[in-house]
Amino acid sequence: MYIALAVIILIFNYLTQGLFLTPRVISDLFNMTGYIAVLAVGMTLIIVIRHIDLSVGFIAGFLGALAAILSSRFGLPICIIIPVVMFVGAIIGMGNGFIVANLGVPAFVVTLAGMLVFRGALIRITKSQTIFTGNDAFNAIGNGYIPDIANIDGLHLLTILFGIIGIVLFTYFEARNRQKQLDYNLKVSTMPLFIAKILFVSTVIMYFVWKLASFRGLSWTVLIVAIVVGIYHFITKHTTLGRHIYAVGGNPEAAELSGISVKFTTHVVFASMTMLAALSGILFTARLQSASPTAGTLFELDAIAAAYVGGVSAAGGVGKVTGSIIGALVMASLTKGMDLMVVGVSYQYMIKGLILVAAVVFDVRTRNMKSKII
Repeated sequence: MYIALAVIILIFNYLTQGLFLTPRVISDLFNMTGYIAVLAVGMTLIIVIRHIDLSVGFIAGFLGALAAILSSRFGLPICIIIPVVMFVGAIIGMGNGFIVANLGVPAFVVTLAGMLVFRGALIRITKSQTIFTGNDAFNAIGNGYIPDIANIDGLHLLTILFGIIGIVLFTYFEARNRQKQLDYNLKVSTMPLFIAKILFVSTVIMYFVWKLASFRGLSWTVLIVAIVVGIYHFITKHTTLGRHIYAVGGNPEAAELSGISVKFTTHVVFASMTMLAALSGILFTARLQSASPTAGTLFELDAIAAAYVGGVSAAGGVGKVTGSIIGALVMASLTKGMDLMVVGVSYQYMIKGLILVAAVVFDVRTRNMKSKII
């Protein structure tokens, strides 16, 4: 997917005569990916445990409208709005998880019903009208940029520092993972290939950081997404809960027999999904500076597509949070590139649909090949 993303970007940059890789377009690309990327993180874990959540689109729209009302009508500060709305989202998810895990109702049915319920709730809470936020601090979440500590030759210094820190952390964790694999006598790539990978990824990261720094720097949206990805990457890779999630997705019966509470894990994952849906709704509402009765339409499908394109297995048990972010960037790059080329919306939907099918076919074929080898 990293290679696919690079190829897509280079193709669109060529077809748009260099316009695609301008700092303004890259900044807008990352910002427009934000709310879907947050949803894709939660959807990754949902699919990993062999479920699906179709309600998150209109839950995001509903909770985004709730945030707009709390901001515009009640004048609450953003430091209160965000935790309150995310808490409401987590409660909704716990309800979904209870029905799925304890009552045995298929997640498809539960979340399909939830999609209809919250679509109606969104229309009801907005009274079929657009609600404008009118709060600069709230709107800055979707449109603002982090302040700079200094500006040298037109470059956003703090953005460059964040990029360097990201490269250092990436190198450290990659080296630590490689050493762990060596300690367990597992096969790893050769040292020259490992160094080449580190240099290549670091170069790509620094290139985009440099582009952003030459515009207005990192936006609050990108920073929030980075924090979410970092937290969930740590949870899935370095905690007991993360291991339980993948164990449940790999084989629920075996996980239950080994002492893992499948019900509890399901509750946590569904609560996490709708909590992230709340954050996604806040980001989307802040970006548009308003909440509308149609907000959240097809968000769930974009999140599912990003997760599958990013490498999440349709059979469960396989998938990475970072891969889903790349999947979200792939889908957003396609949209942005085709918009710049003035490709019709009808063709855009067809192209993205074909790419989604190709990603799932690739997943099925590779899993079949691995099973034959075993």
